[in-house]
Amino acid sequence: MNDTIALLKRRRSAPPTLMTGPGPNAEELETILAVAARVPDHGKLAPWRFIVFEGAARQRAGRIAQMIRLEDNPALDDKAKADEIGRFARAPLVVAVVSRAAPHVKIPEWEQVLSAGAVCMNLIVAARALGFTATWLTEWTAYDARFGAAIGLAEHERIAGFLHIGRAAPVEDRVRPVLADLVTTFPG
Repeated sequence: MNDTIALLKRRRSAPPTLMTGPGPNAEELETILAVAARVPDHGKLAPWRFIVFEGAARQRAGRIAQMIRLEDNPALDDKAKADEIGRFARAPLVVAVVSRAAPHVKIPEWEQVLSAGAVCMNLIVAARALGFTATWLTEWTAYDARFGAAIGLAEHERIAGFLHIGRAAPVEDRVRPVLADLVTTFPG
């Protein structure tokens, strides 16, 4: 089996709470992002971009999340408050993949959204190839317009995923779909 197939067959998400450091250094992160950006992109629009959360920026993003949750629920308990503060600090590095899909005369928005999803998957594969683990999450912050505005999203932009990157011990695999249940062959 070749190395790429072996890597893809071993891919498994680890909960960010199990991740430790160190995370990628600057050169490794540049490699991960460059590989992530090498996806199908009809029209060469680059309908996505990255926001990197590292160091103290992870706690700052968590404070923003906590503030929004407290606006919605002033009686938030201490554990929930702490969970929000630590939301982006669970892994050494978090990369938001931002979908910039927008109406275009030739390129359907759906294709642009799919391209952002492909960026997320390429990012995971690149991180894994460099010896890290990476987990693709959305959670409530991906869908909250106030949080999006606070981290610099334009009105039409959406979070495709928050990719948590770090190191973790191997995680037990989960049951995978049975291919026979998913594959049909179009008759000739």
